[in-house]
Amino acid sequence: MAKDTKKKKAEKKIRVAQKQEKKTKSKEKKQSKKPKGDDDSDADDADLDAILAEYQKKQESFLKVTEEICDPPSPRSFATLVASPSNDSELFLFGGEYYNGGLATFFNDLLVYKINNDTWRKVTSPNSPLPRSGQVSIQTTTLELSKLTTAATQGGNAGGIYLFGGEFSSPKQGTFYHYNDLWRLEPSTREWTKVEGKGGPPARSGHRMTYFKQYIILYGGFQDTSQQTKYLQDVWLYDTQRFVWHSPSFPPASQKPDARSSFSLLPHESGAVIYGGYSRVKATTNAAKATKGSRPGTKVTMKPVIHQDTWFLRITPPAADAPANAAPTVRWERRKRPANAPNPPRAGATQAHHKGRGICFGGVHDVEDSDEGIESEFFNQLFAYNIDRNRFFQLSLRRPRTSAKKAIPVSERRRGRGKADEEELLRNLALIENKGSLGEAGEVAETPEETKAEDEEEAKVEKPVLWEMPLPRHGAQLAVQDDVLYIYGGTLEKGDREFTFDEMWAIDLGKLDGVKEMFRRELEDWEGTEDGESEDEEDEEGSSEDSEGDEDEPEPSTRGTSVAADDLMEERPAEAENQQGDANEPETPAAKDDLPHPRPFEALRDFFTRTSLEWQNIVLEKMKYERDSGDQSVKEIRKRAFSNAEQKWWDCREEIQALEDEQEAAGISEVVALDQRGGEGAAGRRR
Repeated sequence: MAKDTKKKKAEKKIRVAQKQEKKTKSKEKKQSKKPKGDDDSDADDADLDAILAEYQKKQESFLKVTEEICDPPSPRSFATLVASPSNDSELFLFGGEYYNGGLATFFNDLLVYKINNDTWRKVTSPNSPLPRSGQVSIQTTTLELSKLTTAATQGGNAGGIYLFGGEFSSPKQGTFYHYNDLWRLEPSTREWTKVEGKGGPPARSGHRMTYFKQYIILYGGFQDTSQQTKYLQDVWLYDTQRFVWHSPSFPPASQKPDARSSFSLLPHESGAVIYGGYSRVKATTNAAKATKGSRPGTKVTMKPVIHQDTWFLRITPPAADAPANAAPTVRWERRKRPANAPNPPRAGATQAHHKGRGICFGGVHDVEDSDEGIESEFFNQLFAYNIDRNRFFQLSLRRPRTSAKKAIPVSERRRGRGKADEEELLRNLALIENKGSLGEAGEVAETPEETKAEDEEEAKVEKPVLWEMPLPRHGAQLAVQDDVLYIYGGTLEKGDREFTFDEMWAIDLGKLDGVKEMFRRELEDWEGTEDGESEDEEDEEGSSEDSEGDEDEPEPSTRGTSVAADDLMEERPAEAENQQGDANEPETPAAKDDLPHPRPFEALRDFFTRTSLEWQNIVLEKMKYERDSGDQSVKEIRKRAFSNAEQKWWDCREEIQALEDEQEAAGISEVVALDQRGGEGAAGRRR
């Protein structure tokens, strides 16, 4: 039996060697027939300005902004997916690149996804950014600008989508080009506007942007050439009211984050928070032989670093009587390491902001065993990072509960009129948030957009639901719209091959009731190096007679990542142990919380109905200390109370879900407190 196995292995090696020799001769024959100068655009001295000029000329051929129905986007990575700030049923996708192992293609198309009717629209414009990728940063500013006075809408900046920087390269990535231009997209008209300004940030890619009041915050990134990569740690603020850039200066002795890219930058009511990131730093290692220009026995290399620190950027706007060009005061504050952080640390784990949290998915952990080889472990876990509590919560899918209809207590029946008023309030709040207009009689009038949205809601397409997370990946694009997380694309590496996912998924963050497949197409074949091709052919030659020998990898054309997914499944138990080890680390102490607390199995609507009076009293108490609160109507006070209740409901969502899982395991499907039976009790405030 052993002799037969050795014989089969020897025959297999001979077949592979013969095919490799045949392929080499074929390649040399093609190269000899290829005319000289065909690959000038891919040379190290490729004229990127001429290539971009061709893109610009082609773009100017469009006479106006047009929008037409199209197929789902072609596969790409390092694009930008962002939720529309003016329409809660739209997503915008811009730019990105696709690398098939041989050539790199860059995009500058703007695609709009209509959530309600499940259609994609392609927008063409005579004035739009040139092709780019590299984690291009786009950020909306609706949440803060809507709270300002009418002066904030000067120049149409309120609710816009901003873009800065990015990268472009020759088809074979011999030369690189980085942008330093700022663009603004008007979501309703789909029109791009280039924002001109002096003294802006240098060109870069891999940076991040977020918002604070009327300012856009930009930090970090890298500048890449064919020789070296320089990581950045500068902070820039763009004033959307006065159209100027500010570059804050910090004292030399003050602490500040190390240079990095691909980190998480999340907004906060007092500034912004950054977490993680990736960079390469110089490191001295022991060398067996001395190299030229280095000390004997040492070797200087660029070591990859996955950052795990957290920093808070505190921003203080200038005083009301300050000069018009006064810059805000900015300082860095180091925070403790987040509790229950993903372990092992990972790069390329994208985060999207949602209700005071960062929603994190995927990532990759690299281990460099030598200068020649890198082992990578990819992840498909979903986390929620609570910004205020500086803590991560792992989110798991939950099958829908099957329980009997909840009985209405007698006390609720007696308060029927009050409940009807609360339902009317919630309906009005929903219309206000959807850009409804208040009539003279105090009623909310629906806009044509809302009527159209209701019509589209009836034609909403049902999607297949899966009960496992999408395959592991890094660099996926995330966006949250109407409490639903959308995951688009991402890449996964297996050996020398790199797969770009051609799919989009949706997860309801409130219910976590499965993963909806919005669209998915089969992966295209990898057109990489000769080594990768020889491996493919070796796999194709593998047959049942080799089952006793080495196991072959399946072809990637079917889905391309089943082997990687299985490998990750085998390694997850050890990872879970690491997660539990992290839980023993000291956590940031939480402040005492006397606010109303949601109960297990209690929806947001029921939570606000139960605690409406308490939240309104909290708002009234807070108004006593506000200088510019003025006289606010009852509806305005209730709206603020609902906003506070909603924030609290999402802030405790992960803890409540953990309690629900425990109670369901114990056979409890609902909780009835004492105050629901007509008495007062503290059961509703216990966590």
